[in-house]
Amino acid sequence: MDMYRAFLAIIISFLILVGYQYFFVAPAVNQAPPTQDAVQQEAETPPSGTAQQKQFDPPPVQSVPGQGGVIDKSARDITIETPLYTAVIDEQGGGFKSFVLKNYQEELNGDSGHMELVQTELPWELPIVFSLQNGDLQGLQLFKADKEKIILGENGGKASLVMTASLGQGLEITRTLVFDAASYLIDDRYQVVNTGSDPVARAPALVMANRPFAVENSASRFMFSGPVALVDGELSEVKGKKLTKGPQTFQGNVRWSAYEDNYFICAVMPETEGARGIQMSAVGETVRTVITEGNVTLTPGVPREFSYSLYFGPKKLSILKEIGHDLPRAINFGWFDVLAKPMLWLLNFFYDYIRNYGVAIILLTVLIKGAFWPITQKGMKSMKNMQKLQPKVAKLKEKFKGDPQKMNQEMMALYKTYKVNPLGGCLPLVLQIPFFFALYKVLLMSIELRHAPFMLWINDLSAPDRLWIGFDIPFLHGIPVLTLLMGASMYLQQKMTPTTADPTQAKIMQMLPIIFTFMFLNFASGLVLYWFVNNLLSILQQQLINRQTRS
Repeated sequence: MDMYRAFLAIIISFLILVGYQYFFVAPAVNQAPPTQDAVQQEAETPPSGTAQQKQFDPPPVQSVPGQGGVIDKSARDITIETPLYTAVIDEQGGGFKSFVLKNYQEELNGDSGHMELVQTELPWELPIVFSLQNGDLQGLQLFKADKEKIILGENGGKASLVMTASLGQGLEITRTLVFDAASYLIDDRYQVVNTGSDPVARAPALVMANRPFAVENSASRFMFSGPVALVDGELSEVKGKKLTKGPQTFQGNVRWSAYEDNYFICAVMPETEGARGIQMSAVGETVRTVITEGNVTLTPGVPREFSYSLYFGPKKLSILKEIGHDLPRAINFGWFDVLAKPMLWLLNFFYDYIRNYGVAIILLTVLIKGAFWPITQKGMKSMKNMQKLQPKVAKLKEKFKGDPQKMNQEMMALYKTYKVNPLGGCLPLVLQIPFFFALYKVLLMSIELRHAPFMLWINDLSAPDRLWIGFDIPFLHGIPVLTLLMGASMYLQQKMTPTTADPTQAKIMQMLPIIFTFMFLNFASGLVLYWFVNNLLSILQQQLINRQTRS
């Protein structure tokens, strides 16, 4: 049975370190500009679902930096100041040239500035830019704003910004943005009027360009970062590997489209139902998302309105639930979602009373361990009883070594006589695996742990623990005290656990604490804390069982 336990432990570690990174993490985007053949291939792809009722031409892929045109020096920067963020809008094109979150720092150190969500610079590479040319941003128009600055204080309230642009051929756009002092949600409405005498065919679209919000660190390598969309109820995370093959398109009922990393998201949510198209493309690290309304005819004197909601902010479940639009689905725990979200709720529940996420992790670990205590108890007792039967099992193997069938029959009879289940020691571990992965994803993906202190040297539960000792240690840059304690606790637990293994299997088991220690060196300290506390509780439980069996 110990061999089975070792095998399961290795499977767990393999899935965490290799499987998760391979299947769920997007590699860095680094591609050449898409060819005309690739764009033509997208155009020939037949529409599906509800989008069949509408015609969607493929948006032009702007693959050359600076392709948008000439910078208009008369364009002003419009500043919006709220208690939650500071945003700057460029009058040329109307894109956000800065969006700084006041409640979040880019890094933990005191010199770090607040979190900036806009990493692009040129007017035609900014989020959010409206186009009547199906996402073509050649020659951006000036969106003249009715005010140069908006300030919303702690007392709350809302404020509007009106921007107008004339596009030629009698087309005029009035853009109205509504900001809320108490929310990251922004209303973004575009009213298009044809003041000419003839109908005009156009393809309205909203364009968003993004680059990674922050520099990749050891923890973010295991997390998804890139464009994502919820279309016809299906969540699609587009990895960099797909974008290197050419633009990716979606058609149907677009609930929202966004660019996200593990902790933050820039999302566009259409306010009206109906079929839309999305095209995602990339040049280097810049990802361009075009949400197109399809081909429409603008009748003279008949206004057409296109309304969206924008969310630039943290991926915090409680906040996303208030936003609605199915935006909470952006926090994607995958197969373990049904277990992970209750665990996240419990984590925040404990934090509301304790005000320390490290202690909350300990309490959550105790709660989960307590829930599995009875079946784990039975499994450990089964292992202990199996250990006592090993001399009898060895005799049966020797007696019937030439007759495997008879040997198995006699062993089953032996187990039945002594009421021992040979799988009893493995079953509790198997049952706990989904809960381990669910909690693993919660601790890895929750923004609540980002820059959250625990105690002493552990000041960020989302980062590896390191104790600075006054000089740099190559590769480690400090002593991973908690990780070493975790490895030591695993070794002690292994020593206390009954073994039925032969010498070869025993050597494999002895290597597991070392393997796990090296694996956990760059894991978030919150996850290491969970594993360490779980080991301590397992040691306590094994000690109680050993006392019971001796008495």
